[in-house]
Amino acid sequence: MNDEQLLRYSRQIMLNELDYEGQMRLMTGHVLIIGLGGLGSPAALYLAAAGVGTLTLADDDRVDLSNLQRQIAHGEADIDTFKAQSAADSIAGINSLCRTHVITERLEGETLQRAVARADVVLDCTDRFESRDAINRACVAAGTPLVSGAAIRFSGQLAVFDLRDPTAPCYACLYGDSADEDQLTCAESGVIAPLVGMIGSYQALEALKLLSGCGTPHQGLSTFDGLSGQWRHFGLGRDPHCPVCRSRH
Repeated sequence: MNDEQLLRYSRQIMLNELDYEGQMRLMTGHVLIIGLGGLGSPAALYLAAAGVGTLTLADDDRVDLSNLQRQIAHGEADIDTFKAQSAADSIAGINSLCRTHVITERLEGETLQRAVARADVVLDCTDRFESRDAINRACVAAGTPLVSGAAIRFSGQLAVFDLRDPTAPCYACLYGDSADEDQLTCAESGVIAPLVGMIGSYQALEALKLLSGCGTPHQGLSTFDGLSGQWRHFGLGRDPHCPVCRSRH
């Protein structure tokens, strides 16, 4: 780490829980962020600012005017640009030391599996169960930690599945291998702008903890009610009959 990097990350390096070694682990870390919308925007910007060495940004959607109310990685000049590329451009303006790989095609099948296997941590910032299920399956197969976030209206959710641990639950332990395909999205039901910033920032924090080894990763499921300002936490154990991870040892 050179003098410029020591100065840039000095406020983190002085944290006893992180220290120089933890910062070095961040700088050699690789995070895959799937979805560069409301959740992925703040997560990507904070991970880059904090010194994560490599970010793979995956999103096949383009920036729309209606996104700008909450998707802070994008601006008016980015309308009609791929969100992954727009986020990479924003990251370059924050921290040129962060390497970004841009994927503007939908990650699925073997392409998804390879992308997950190359990453140290995966952030699921999507809003469809079909995508969440596929990402979870890929993370289970690769043993890659998964940080899942969700936000709708005034309600947010956060869950971390540290799949390096053979006893840890997966996303399907919580929701099963099927869900209501008619579940609501922000486009259909709305969302208050700062809520996605909160949940996305928590996802970034959990990724930093997983990469650096500081603290204890979040366990179970936490939900946030933006109207009351209250968090609720629910314990989550591994389902021995889970259709996705029951064969994992």
